[in-house]
Amino acid sequence: MPKNKPTLSEKFDLAETHVLLTGTQAIVRLALMQKARDQENGLNTAGYVTGYRGSPIATIEQAFAAAGPIVPANDIVFQPSINEDLAATAIWGSQQAELRGEGLFDGVFSIWYGKGPGVDRSGDALRHANHAGTSANGGVIALMGDDHTCESSTSAHQSEFAFVDAMIPILAPANVQEILDFGLFGFALSRYAGVWVGLKCVKDNAESTACVDGRPNRVVIRHPAPTEFDMPPDGLNIRLGDSPLAKEARLHELKLDAVRAFVRTNGLDRIIFEGGPAPRIGIVTAGKSYPEVRQALHDLDIDETRAEELGVALYKVAMTWPLEPKAMLRFAADLDLIIVVEEKRALIEPQIKELLYGRDARPVIIGKRDEDGAPLFKSSGALETLQIALAIGERLSERTGDRQIWNRVAELHRFATNRATEPEAFERTAYFCAGCPHNTSTQVPDGARAYAGIGCHYMAQWMDRATDGFTQMGAEGANWIGEAPFSARDHVFQNIGDGTFVHSGSLAIRAAVVSGTNITFKVLYNDAVAMTGGQPLEGGMTVSQMAALALAEGVARVDVVTDDPARYRSINLPPGVELLQRSKLDATQRALAETRGVSVLIYDQTCAAEKRRRRKRGTLPAKAAGIAA
Repeated sequence: MPKNKPTLSEKFDLAETHVLLTGTQAIVRLALMQKARDQENGLNTAGYVTGYRGSPIATIEQAFAAAGPIVPANDIVFQPSINEDLAATAIWGSQQAELRGEGLFDGVFSIWYGKGPGVDRSGDALRHANHAGTSANGGVIALMGDDHTCESSTSAHQSEFAFVDAMIPILAPANVQEILDFGLFGFALSRYAGVWVGLKCVKDNAESTACVDGRPNRVVIRHPAPTEFDMPPDGLNIRLGDSPLAKEARLHELKLDAVRAFVRTNGLDRIIFEGGPAPRIGIVTAGKSYPEVRQALHDLDIDETRAEELGVALYKVAMTWPLEPKAMLRFAADLDLIIVVEEKRALIEPQIKELLYGRDARPVIIGKRDEDGAPLFKSSGALETLQIALAIGERLSERTGDRQIWNRVAELHRFATNRATEPEAFERTAYFCAGCPHNTSTQVPDGARAYAGIGCHYMAQWMDRATDGFTQMGAEGANWIGEAPFSARDHVFQNIGDGTFVHSGSLAIRAAVVSGTNITFKVLYNDAVAMTGGQPLEGGMTVSQMAALALAEGVARVDVVTDDPARYRSINLPPGVELLQRSKLDATQRALAETRGVSVLIYDQTCAAEKRRRRKRGTLPAKAAGIAA
């Protein structure tokens, strides 16, 4: 009898050993698994998860909500933050819970999450928290959500180098299963070495779905023997009264060695293909690039048996920084050529070169550039499997003389040449949804000019709305502070989303007031963070509260424009704030443009996509049908 369809509840039921999970659901199960492992080991721990949403981990909040009461029942607190750096600081605090003898638990294992821009803005918090360290029974996993191809971002991201700068070790899972496995290893490593541990999340693992082995005891974790790393008597964990220089010394002189020893002891970096008795060509890869390399080898008709015949070895790196040296040196021994395949800027490749530099016998190492210094694997955008297959195949053909490889490379070259390169016949530029409030709210009076902001309204830049230019999240309007003294224009409009206002944007309004610029901030209050899945606004800040905050910052005038003024019959706006119907938008904007200093227009209309969601769920009455002539 066939098994029933998988249910939502069994995804988070640890009694179910094999489950169908998305990458973000795996994060929920990871927290539950860590709690179960601790209980089995006699530890009474709690969990803490906080951060700020963004692709590719935008749906983590829905995943925790969908898990239901099992999360708090396991002493796991899920608490989204208003922004990423405050969330990182809260995680830092979670590791101090038992330091002063006031803790309710033996330790708190914590998960921070943030998109690439959130990693950037959190650099100071990440550095301080990692220098301080982690609890011996706690530990921290930091999920860095990277949008490599800038599909839902204002810049392409590769967060590893921010983590390297903060000296946070980085694990790179290749799939959903490894999110669970590396997550468990990451918690154990964090506790052992007293460091935060980064977990690389891209759409290929975070947004994919797979059937995984979800047993809490699936992975066996071992601590290094004293011969591998001599742990100091006082350990490496967070402590009170720690000086900045003592933290730095501990991190540089002890913790990173502990990290390398842990990775080595647990065999996280693995040789996938040995390459036969005398391997000559080695391929090194990690994370997202690993399945792409396997596909490239498949396209070359190379399986493990064929790789052994050709002398091709394959090495999969789990921790991309710091690279564990001993296993890599064993792999590289006697090789003539190492091909490093990794996304974006080179991280693994320079570490291998540094490791092998100065040795008498060392292979040629290529990756971002080939043997002659010409570009090979690009650092921008994303690598394609075809590009990887051609680069590997050409070198195998040249170095082995294998006719079968030569023929396959020729076929792939013909395929690459014949691929369609013309633009799509019916390419459609992204636009606002039907009924979207931005259709109206982003319009400006004739002769006026506006800046875009972070959110769906960013798309106004390619519409006929005199809107051009943007800033990073939370700095909306600050660019005009620097431009205004040198511009013939006296006034601009600045769009800013309600989520951005709460996240950090209100500080930009304060900066504009202090600088004395003439600007109107249009706060687009949509009642949901539509771009990342319709989550409620963090903290539930209302229009009245936003208006009061803007007035407290010293703005000259605040007006509220809405599609439904009747909703405000029971709402008290601050004194002096005028409420206007949507049809008055143009006149209101003209009046605000004539107001000296900083003014604010709050445009209140619920996101159309969110309205549809709510109507489907029965939480919003259906709109009455009507006929317009």
